[in-house]
Amino acid sequence: MKPEAIEKKRTLRNGKEVVIRSLGRQDKDALLSFFRALPEEDRLYIGDDVTGPEFVERYLQLNETGRMFTLVAVAPESIIGNAALYRRRHGWMVHVGQIRVAVAKAFQRKGLGTELARCLVEVAMQQGVDKLVAEVADNQAGAKKAFLRLGFQQEAVLKGHVKDSLGRKRDLCIMSNDVSQIWEAMESLTAEFEGTMD
Repeated sequence: MKPEAIEKKRTLRNGKEVVIRSLGRQDKDALLSFFRALPEEDRLYIGDDVTGPEFVERYLQLNETGRMFTLVAVAPESIIGNAALYRRRHGWMVHVGQIRVAVAKAFQRKGLGTELARCLVEVAMQQGVDKLVAEVADNQAGAKKAFLRLGFQQEAVLKGHVKDSLGRKRDLCIMSNDVSQIWEAMESLTAEFEGTMD
């Protein structure tokens, strides 16, 4: 079952209003611009060459066929954030989803990544996903902190598993949590910030 389309207005810590909504075919050019504007370190984290139109076309196709569910954050017409939930349709890990979040540099540390993740957790619950997994390089302190705030725990570290933009080997942290526990952590954050993005 394909998740229903999402469209929500949110206000960031700096007072900027954004719209978080499901990715659509009309976003192709804006999504490519978003990926190209990301710092190289963040593009490496996505795990593919995201700067070409071929990647964006494949990305849209995966979204349209339901192999992943993708959100974008828009303010006012530009895409400033992207989040995706990947899930296997068959096999022994059908109950596990993988989450990836990317935020434009100017909007990092303003709660946008956490809110994108929050929306994906809602979708994961609706889709019957029991566990979410995130991969974070050891130098991605902000991303790691955001996942920790959502109740993710570090389960494993793969030593020297990824390389940064300078070719230096970095450890890859595998983080995960049960969806129900993530939801409890998010409810706590919502109460703490009372309507603003954390």
